[in-house]
Amino acid sequence: MSQYMLLVYQEEVDPVEQAEREKVTPALAELHASLREAGLLVRVQRLRSVETATSVRVRGGATEIVDGPFAITKEVLAGYYVLDCADLDEALRIAAALPMAGWATIEVRPVMPAEEWVNTAREAGVDVPHEAVSDLA
Repeated sequence: MSQYMLLVYQEEVDPVEQAEREKVTPALAELHASLREAGLLVRVQRLRSVETATSVRVRGGATEIVDGPFAITKEVLAGYYVLDCADLDEALRIAAALPMAGWATIEVRPVMPAEEWVNTAREAGVDVPHEAVSDLA
């Protein structure tokens, strides 16, 4: 099994439209239960409004902290899923089954296992302690 992250991007809408979107909550709960029972759902989280976001950048040794998201766009990161799937096709099928796929964009990306991340750094000549793998997992 490989892990895939499903990133849910959607436009933030007014309270009336958001209330309409909330009507899919029972369907989501049912989907989450079936994914959990199938051993596919690792984690799912909904994020608070983009108004609560803070972005941090370090450039030339200077730290810049900005209220708001990394990029100003119509669609913002609203939540995510981490799934254990047999392959990308399975992850894509689940992404298409999410009720919010009707108004949101679901980005599906493979997750790099901690061991691979550390090995990539080591191959680049970085001295990474062995306990770093368990710290990243």
